[in-house]
Amino acid sequence: MADTWLTSLITETPQQGFELAITLSRRGVKYTQPDAEVLHKLRPEYANSHEALTAASQVVAINFQTVAAANNYWRK
Repeated sequence: MADTWLTSLITETPQQGFELAITLSRRGVKYTQPDAEVLHKLRPEYANSHEALTAASQVVAINFQTVAAANNYWRK
């Protein structure tokens, strides 16, 4: 994936920051496993695993923490 899609971590609101964190997380999965067929094949496995869902939530939370820090926690 050579496209430049992430030009900034700065967002106007915490909601936009959370959505960016989700995008970062999803893009990370695509970089790790670029084969869409494999991803779709594995989806039922992790979609029904509380451990996998908890791990995914943790990745989103870490990305949100990064975005929030970049935005000075949206302090004005």
